[in-house]
Amino acid sequence: MALIILGLSGALTHDPSAALYIDGKLVAAAEEERFVRDKHAKNRMPYEAAKFCLEFAGIRPEDVSAVAIPFAPISIMEPARWHYAKRYWYAPDRGLDAILAGNRRFYRYKKRIEWCLQQLGFDLKKTQIVPVEHHLAHASSAYHCSGFTEKTAILGIDGKGEYATTFFGYGENGRIHKIKEFYDPDSLGGLYGAITEYLGFEMLDGEYKVMGMAPYGDPDKYDFSRLAKFENGELVIDTDYANVIGFRRYKENGKGYYFSPKLIDWLGPKRAGDIADEPYIHYAASMQKLFEDLALQMIDYYLGDILRETGRLAFAGGGALNVKLNQRIIARPDLRELFVQPASGDSGTAVGAASYVSVARGVPVEKMEHVYLGPRYTTEDVIAACAKHPSQPQWQQIANGDTEVPQRIAQILADGQPVAWFQGRMEFGPRALGGRSIVGCPSAAGVADRINEQIKFRERWRPFCPSMLDTVGPQMLQTDHPAPFMTFTFEVAEEWKTRVPEVVHEDGTSRAQVLKREFNPRYYDLMLELERLTGNGVVLNTSLNRRGEPMICSPTDALNMFFGSDLQYLVMEDVLVVKEGAALG
Repeated sequence: MALIILGLSGALTHDPSAALYIDGKLVAAAEEERFVRDKHAKNRMPYEAAKFCLEFAGIRPEDVSAVAIPFAPISIMEPARWHYAKRYWYAPDRGLDAILAGNRRFYRYKKRIEWCLQQLGFDLKKTQIVPVEHHLAHASSAYHCSGFTEKTAILGIDGKGEYATTFFGYGENGRIHKIKEFYDPDSLGGLYGAITEYLGFEMLDGEYKVMGMAPYGDPDKYDFSRLAKFENGELVIDTDYANVIGFRRYKENGKGYYFSPKLIDWLGPKRAGDIADEPYIHYAASMQKLFEDLALQMIDYYLGDILRETGRLAFAGGGALNVKLNQRIIARPDLRELFVQPASGDSGTAVGAASYVSVARGVPVEKMEHVYLGPRYTTEDVIAACAKHPSQPQWQQIANGDTEVPQRIAQILADGQPVAWFQGRMEFGPRALGGRSIVGCPSAAGVADRINEQIKFRERWRPFCPSMLDTVGPQMLQTDHPAPFMTFTFEVAEEWKTRVPEVVHEDGTSRAQVLKREFNPRYYDLMLELERLTGNGVVLNTSLNRRGEPMICSPTDALNMFFGSDLQYLVMEDVLVVKEGAALG
């Protein structure tokens, strides 16, 4: 009988998702936000995502061997709950709660998962729910999906799971060994999140905006070292300033933040608006530098010996999406290869919990080589969506789509127009990687600004990223380190900075996707055509969505977004949709 494991995340009231392993193969994974059209799908369960996974694979609830969830009860005998209570002494109600009812969140979450499973048709009497500690789920999503066979250092950095905030361990022969964990409120991810709030963005959503702002500032202008220290193997956050709860919180219009009024006294008022201005750009730079420096010290302390032995590191948790940190990790002389789970945030814990349970039951899981794990739609589905859409789209079907679509679209791009690109299965995780993307020609002057102002409606200082052919990657990025998921930044070679200026950030780096043809042939062929036309096998690639919205899932979503923006061209499978007055080519 097949071993079928369904992973369901959503324990932390944001980013619910589902993932399905059948005999060690990840056949489907998706985030709830894409189906319900609500970014991060807060306070929801992964009902639509799970429904999709089961239907896509033709699996009935009674076929599922176990349901894995990335959240587990934490024993009072372990240090986690006591650490939490001691460090939050100033909020005695919370401290006592951690001691007396410290697993309340787990039981609440389990109840909601049971409700979700019942809606999906599961018989709870015959369904085994297997809890996996949150950080073990992150660790599994990194190590078990990395494909590394040697002893592997494992790192997890996020806000917090049950109580743990940071995980150091190693994987060997398929087993994960825990070396050390830090506990709330001593959280580097939480500190970055608190400063993200101070800089005017939403925690768990705006951290990458802070990272994008940082290169515009001077990290040495303000000293942020008072906020956190790593000494004698322990991380300590100064909870006079950040990672605060209860009455220590700074409040504005009835909303409490994870930083204190003391931070405002020190740095001035909380940032508002869309402009990257002083002193906030310097604060972003200082926070980014502190995050990188402390993370590298911690890696050295707990994982340095393993890295010197085999050079392999697997990394997950929200902190793993910090591509600047990843660039510095790759630069370590003892590092041979870094694998970052492409869905490093909490949505990836569905994959992590399911992979952990699969391995525990004797079935190893395959290496994660791509993230095209969501729904796919046929050309017929696209035509039906066009026929029903109230905006009455003008469209035409392109004959011989596999050859003609890349040719036609490359020509439109080379003419300086951006195109919405909807092909194959939807990506899992936060990055558009050529399934649901807006693409542009990176040598066409002003195309990034055009996408920003007219289509994405997002902050002008945010960088745009390149997808490139695997033949171009080593030349442009000056390395042959694998980069399939846009989880790293690299220093761009001087010549390429002038060749593709629209995808080079303020600091001369690019967050790149280097694509092998086997995983997305049509997208690869688009770049080949663009190389033929412009000399550069690179496209500007950003996610197919508008600001504040989740990435597009279905053809109808794509049409809604298309008609709600100034985009002129949308290609879905073999169908090209154009606005009034745009040349059909």
